[in-house]
Amino acid sequence: MQLGDARSGRLAGNLAAFGRTLRRAGIPVDASRIALAQQAALMIDIGRRDDVSAALETVLVAREQDRAVFRELFEAFFRDPKLAHKLLAQLLPSAEGKAEVSRQRARVRDALQPQRLPRPLAQPAAADREFEFDATMTASDLQRLQHADFNSLSADEYALVERLVRDIPLRLPTLPSRRLRAGWRGVRPHWPGVMQRAARTGGEALDLPRLYRRPQPLPLLVLVDVSGSMERYARLLLAFLHAATRGHRHRDVMAVGMNLTDLAPAFAQADTDAMLLQANQLIADFAGGTRLGQSLLQLRQRHARRLIGRRTVVLLITDGLDTGEPEELRSCLQWLRLHSRRLLWLNPLMRYEAYAPLARGAAVLHGQAHAMLAVHNLSRLRDLAGSLARLLSS
Repeated sequence: MQLGDARSGRLAGNLAAFGRTLRRAGIPVDASRIALAQQAALMIDIGRRDDVSAALETVLVAREQDRAVFRELFEAFFRDPKLAHKLLAQLLPSAEGKAEVSRQRARVRDALQPQRLPRPLAQPAAADREFEFDATMTASDLQRLQHADFNSLSADEYALVERLVRDIPLRLPTLPSRRLRAGWRGVRPHWPGVMQRAARTGGEALDLPRLYRRPQPLPLLVLVDVSGSMERYARLLLAFLHAATRGHRHRDVMAVGMNLTDLAPAFAQADTDAMLLQANQLIADFAGGTRLGQSLLQLRQRHARRLIGRRTVVLLITDGLDTGEPEELRSCLQWLRLHSRRLLWLNPLMRYEAYAPLARGAAVLHGQAHAMLAVHNLSRLRDLAGSLARLLSS
């Protein structure tokens, strides 16, 4: 039976509140999807719970990994109020000594918690911040987060890890540049410096300054996959790259999805939060599909000058789940490998011990990249600088 217009009464408010709960659990739900949910409620028998769940899941869930979270949230949200404490006791952990809950349960737990008050604008004192941090996250919890996969974090853990990645350094190896600098070590004498110093000592050349080649970091080009399967990794890795490569003169970061997006305006921001906000506005195909071949073709046609003299280190951050043509991807990767010093594939799927690049795009990437590295947790990000140094020196 129909209960009237879904846009009136308590049902509309409940659907809007349910949409906000889904967003807190990490499921992308906007106003248009909530409007579709209200329209779907008009087309079904709202007296049947299974039909309501199926209709809302159809319009509100776009990713397969979010379906289990949606179903648990639906059961916990649209329930009999008299059974609320029983259902929550089954859904949420009740003792601190229990084993770690699954990723879906953690996201549901955080979504069902009451909203926290916004933090004050004034920054607390250093002693207060240290005390609050120690009381919130113990040493064992921090140690666990070092090896926790980014895709398995709860909402609170994800926010904490996003702050922690900004403190991880990434020192690129340096090479002698063509520019010379005066100093005391070098092969060639610095004759103008010799004459200047001799003029101060009555014509006697007491010092012999020399010229040496000034060291400079290798140029860096980072291509970050922002597709749906890389959504929870992309934000953390962008925050890490912005903080770790701050001050690098030749640093270019681009987003790879259905098309190529240049993030140079966003990375020009001094604040990482401002960078993430502007990057979100620039990337039009965030959490969509992936066509690496088409994106690399746009790099070749529009931004080929970003590759400086075959000295650029290219970091391609993707899981290799490409929907384009393998031949197009292979051709573009061959060109990119030819015009760069190293093409390194940073793959979050290496969190699995038995991982093998069996997908079409992953197989092409594995054949063209110089090396494949893991970037799925904090520990791997800390080891990234050392891995890059070993690969570039070999």
